[in-house]
Amino acid sequence: MKKTSEKSPKKKSSTKAAKPMAAVRGADLFVQCLEREGVDVIFAYPGGASMEIHQGLTRSGKIRTILPRHEQGCGFMAHGYARTTGKAGVCMATSGPGATNLVTCVADAQMDSIPLIAITGQVHQSFIGKNAFQETDVFGMTLPIVKHSYLVLNIKDIPRVVKEAFYIAQTGRPGPVVIDIAKDVQQAYIEGEELKEALEAEMAIPGYSHSPKATDEELNAILDACAEAKRPVIYTGGGIVSGNAEEELKEFAEITGFPMTSTLMGLGGFDENHPQSLRWFGMHGGVAGNWAVCESSLLLALGARFDDRITGAIAKFAPEAKVAHIDIDKSEHHKNKIVDFPVHSEIKYALKRLCELAKKRKFKKPDIKDWTKKVNGWKEEFPFQFEESPHIIPQLAIQTLYEETEGEAIISTGVGQHQMWAAQFYKFHKTRSYISSLGLGTMGFGLPAALGAKVACPDRTVVDIDGDGSFMMNVQELATAIMEKIPVKIMLMNNQHLGMVVQWEDILYEGTRGQTVLGHPDNIGGPENLDALYPDWPAICKGFGVKSRRVVKKKDLRAAIREMIDHDGPFLLDVVVPYTEHVMPFIPAGASAKDILIRTNR
Repeated sequence: MKKTSEKSPKKKSSTKAAKPMAAVRGADLFVQCLEREGVDVIFAYPGGASMEIHQGLTRSGKIRTILPRHEQGCGFMAHGYARTTGKAGVCMATSGPGATNLVTCVADAQMDSIPLIAITGQVHQSFIGKNAFQETDVFGMTLPIVKHSYLVLNIKDIPRVVKEAFYIAQTGRPGPVVIDIAKDVQQAYIEGEELKEALEAEMAIPGYSHSPKATDEELNAILDACAEAKRPVIYTGGGIVSGNAEEELKEFAEITGFPMTSTLMGLGGFDENHPQSLRWFGMHGGVAGNWAVCESSLLLALGARFDDRITGAIAKFAPEAKVAHIDIDKSEHHKNKIVDFPVHSEIKYALKRLCELAKKRKFKKPDIKDWTKKVNGWKEEFPFQFEESPHIIPQLAIQTLYEETEGEAIISTGVGQHQMWAAQFYKFHKTRSYISSLGLGTMGFGLPAALGAKVACPDRTVVDIDGDGSFMMNVQELATAIMEKIPVKIMLMNNQHLGMVVQWEDILYEGTRGQTVLGHPDNIGGPENLDALYPDWPAICKGFGVKSRRVVKKKDLRAAIREMIDHDGPFLLDVVVPYTEHVMPFIPAGASAKDILIRTNR
């Protein structure tokens, strides 16, 4: 046995000094920091103020750089990636017009709580504030529509800024973060101890709190209300999706037995085929969900924000209900609707704890048999439905797509009637499968979002259900689909009009058309006038190298959809439909759910 007093042999000490860290260019350091955050794809359009970072990306072995054909396209591709994965989508543009073209995408992410990192090159800092070529104050311009923003003027700040940006975008209530980085910072070098200190810098976000937890006292008060409820309804929003709380929601719903309805942002958070589901409600939502919320005595709002498309006239929204509102963003409490039980909490934690407390106290479901029978009666009597037509109508096309894909596709949409019909006639049972611009309502969203979703989920079928008006706004991204080999599918509802505005014109202005005709006003194309269709979508697709097919007759619809799905590359199906269809149900502005128009008034 070795004596404790014996000295162990010493290792020879190295007199060699630690090798100093080699000099790194700012643009390369920025790319390395993106790699450290796990970024595997960036959607980026180059220009003078961002080309240094593009050069850095050419040296990355971990990040795929996808070139869109417009900066708005790249921003919405990042949306599609983020909305299907929950991870921050990353997009980049140059200064000036490149940056301003991203602004709509940033605003869209803010409205729908989407984690987005929007990177913009900025002019050399010696020119900032001097109206230099392609200079815009993107930092100041985006302040009202971001979760946070940075203007990087020192190379040493790059690692900390990137780390903080991803942390802020992806924690708490997700949202967009802008990183504006001056060109001279991208071109500068850092080395040695300075580089080491920069890489090891800790985040500095004073006052940022992102994971509030409900107290047991707050949750037990909600369970007390649940136990006594006569006409309860659970209303869920996008917080269920962004909070990854679908399993906890299902358990809580089954413990209580309460009817379930969601917003469009919440689609897929609860299986629409579940017997408790009333599907979605709101302006164009189902009768059952709208009437159930309107007549409820207890409304549990989970990860939702009482937006105007859901509530209509706020004074007429759930007027007799006690309302519990669980949300991660305290500012949403009482903002639109005064509630009885405001609970500031991560929704996943709150639901999990509700389930635990319910089991602990042996929660007994209230007797709501008559209420359940009533709401299920509405559900059976007033399903989403459409009248037969001699022509293909959008509702039929989407229903057929649902059948052919067995409800397993990721669906992106543009904005308009087709967006609502997609939600009505495609039932969602998986979270992150309905990808749509809902708060901002941005036309042109569908195609680029589908491309981003397909990059994120290469093994799933991704279909952009679009309208001809909305699709035209980012049609150039067909080139991205071909050049980047992204096999998205586009099912285009070609009605030659701005359909949703036409519907409002029919209802509000006796059908007077105020610049809502997209084809030839004197010779409108359609199912009975094919020669007048404008533009010629198959010809456009041919120019881009995209496979396409036009379908006009109902007997050919299913086979055409099957051809689209089975094709191994990008495919556009031009579905010629009449422009006379209205989205129903419909709650007019200022009305209550009880005033819902169930069928067309044409």
